[in-house]
Formats: sequence, C-alpha cells, structure tokens
Amino acid sequence: MASAREIRRRIRTVKNIEQITAAMKMVASVQLRKAQQRVEAARPYAQQMQLLMNRLSAGAGDIEDPLMERREGNRLGLILFTADRGLCGSYNVNLIRRATEVLRGYEADDARLILVGRKGVQHFRRRNYSIAYTGDMRTDEVDQAEVRRVAETARSMFLNGEVDEVRLVYARFQSAISQRPTDIPLLPIVPPEEGDVEEGPELEYIFEPEPQVLLSHLLPRYVTTQVFQAMAEAAASEHGARMTSMSNATKNASEMIQRLTLALNRARQAGITKELAEIMGGVEALKG
Repeated sequence: MASAREIRRRIRTVKNIEQITAAMKMVASVQLRKAQQRVEAARPYAQQMQLLMNRLSAGAGDIEDPLMERREGNRLGLILFTADRGLCGSYNVNLIRRATEVLRGYEADDARLILVGRKGVQHFRRRNYSIAYTGDMRTDEVDQAEVRRVAETARSMFLNGEVDEVRLVYARFQSAISQRPTDIPLLPIVPPEEGDVEEGPELEYIFEPEPQVLLSHLLPRYVTTQVFQAMAEAAASEHGARMTSMSNATKNASEMIQRLTLALNRARQAGITKELAEIMGGVEALKG
C-alpha cells in the first residue's frame, strides 16, 4: 500500500487536473453556445441557396457550366476540417477515419488534399498524399477569408483538371454530445433529378440576365456557401466534443479523488493501528 504522503501528493495532483478540466469545460460551453447560434443562423441560408439552385436548374432546362462538368476520371480532391488542438475525445480520430474511408478507393497519386486544422495536417503529412492547401481551424468565429481560400482552391483544382471531383468531410453538429462525421460531394455540382425538385404548381420562370450568366455568378457562391456551412458545423462540433470530453474528465477526476481519499483514510487508520500495537507491545514488555 502507498504511504499517506504519496497518496496526499496524488490527491493534490488530481485536484489540479480537475480544476483545469472544469475550467476548460466552462470555456467550451460558452464558445459552444456562440458556435451553435452561428450554425442555426447559417443553415437556413444554405437551404435557401440549395432551393434556389434547384429551381434555377429545373426552370432553365439543359444548361452547361464548367463547375457542373461530369468527368470519367478517378482523381479526387478532398477537403477535410479537423481541430487545431486535442482534448476533444475521439473527434479528430473519427474525422480522419472518415476521410481515410473516402480515400480508400483512390491511389495516393490520384488524390489532392485541402486540410483545415492541424490534426488533419499532422496525420496526412506522414502519408504519401499530395496536399494542395493547409490552414488553421478557428473556432471563435468562421474565418471568411479562410472560407474563400478553401473554396477558391477547390474550384481551381477542378477547373484546371487537376481533379475530377471534390468531396467535403466535416463533422455535422447535432448536439453537444453528438457530432456526426459527414462527407458530401462538392464538385461537380449536380442538378437535381426530376423527382428531387419540390412538388407544387408548375411555374414558368423568366430569367434576367440569361440563365447561363446567372449560373456563372451563383455556382461559385454556392460552393463558397457549402464550405462556409461545413466550417461553421465543424467549429460547433469541436466545441461540443471538447465540452463533453472535459466534463467526463472532470467527473473521472472527482471519482479518483474520492478513491484516493478513501485509500488515505485506510493508510492513516493502518498507521494508527500499528502505533497502538507498538505501544501495547511496549507496555506488555514493561510489565514483564
């Protein structure tokens, strides 16, 4: 059994850890509320942008645009959002695993990566994949400049023929305890099938300017909107994962303190019992 002094030292150490994890939980919970508000505010815009694209595609008939070009090749561009820091449970591991699953059907030479978040960069730099862009993942706000750089890099790779498709991997925020790793196709932009368009009365649209001109402005913005939405979801998911992880760590530290305190009491009791036994032994010796 450990000595009482050693147990006291362990209790002090665990109490310090408990204070740190409790503070990190509190900070993450405050940041989560702000990030969740951003996600809830961004989702309607992204949904309306999707609805506008569907209506435009349905009303304009057969239209062509470089961002909608379907190709037969097997070259992939992958955008991955991970965290800059750890201490958020399995958040980064699950995202990297999902990205690895998406890449499994491609040779390393046929994939180009856009990595936002240091954990993803650290992982894939040790592999043989070509990395087209790296950036930091800010979680205090959605970095508009970073969104534009990521979207522009993805569009450039696709338009220049470096890749034949682009997919986006991120964690979709569901709640503080649930973040779902998600991958969605980003490029080429696929018009909705006939059955996917919202049901309702048939409407005849008059476009001003021409649909082709309108699309040339809307499609790049649609790509940027998708990237913005993914980054907002990723930031909220990271805060939720970190808050849950720090909550569990604080709870575990509290339980460990209780166990160590019980062990300390037992050690003290054993020491007192030993001293009493020695005193009684001395008394008996004096009597003899």
